[in-house]
Amino acid sequence: MSVFGDGLDAAVQKAFTRPAPKSAPAQMRYLVKQLKTTKAVAQMLRISQRTVERYVKDQIKKPRPDLAARLEREVKARWQPQIRAKAREKAATTGGIVIDTRARLGYTAPVGSTDQDRIRHLTVALPPRYAARLFDAQAAGATEQQLKEIAAEALKEVYFQDGGRRAGQLEEVRFTDIEHLEFDL
Repeated sequence: MSVFGDGLDAAVQKAFTRPAPKSAPAQMRYLVKQLKTTKAVAQMLRISQRTVERYVKDQIKKPRPDLAARLEREVKARWQPQIRAKAREKAATTGGIVIDTRARLGYTAPVGSTDQDRIRHLTVALPPRYAARLFDAQAAGATEQQLKEIAAEALKEVYFQDGGRRAGQLEEVRFTDIEHLEFDL
C-alpha cells in the first residue's frame, strides 16, 4: 500500500462528478466495456473468464473480499479519466494542493538551532509547482520514497522557510513516522 500514491488518487477521486459502480456485477460490466473482452478482465483480476461472464450476467453477485478489493481498485483507476485529468491539470497550474499530515518532522540546520524531530500536525497549501511535481512523479511510476522527498521539499519551502522569509540555512527536512496523510485539491 502506497500512502502517498493512494492519497493523491483519493484527492483526485473527490473531483468525480458521478459515483463509480458499487455492485460487483456493475463493476464487472464496466471493466468489460473498458477492456473490450471478458478474457482481458479475467487476466487482469486473476480469475477465470467464465467467472467474469457469470458476474456480467448477474449469476454471481457477491465476490470474495480479495476479489472485491481488486475489482474496486481497478474500476476506480479507470473511472472518469477526463475528470481526473482536468483535476490534476487544475491543481498543477492554478489551484495547488493541500497536504494534511501528522508525522514526525525535523530538519538539518546549522549548529545552535532547534532541529529536534517531533510529531507535528500540519495542514499546508502547497503551490501548483509541487502539485505538478507530485502528479508527474506518480504518473512516471515514482516510488513511495521519491514522493515523500518531493513532499518534504515542499514542506521545507512553504512551512519551514515560509517562501524564503525565514530559516534560509535549512538543508534538509526529515519527514518520517507518518501517522496520517491526506491530500485535497
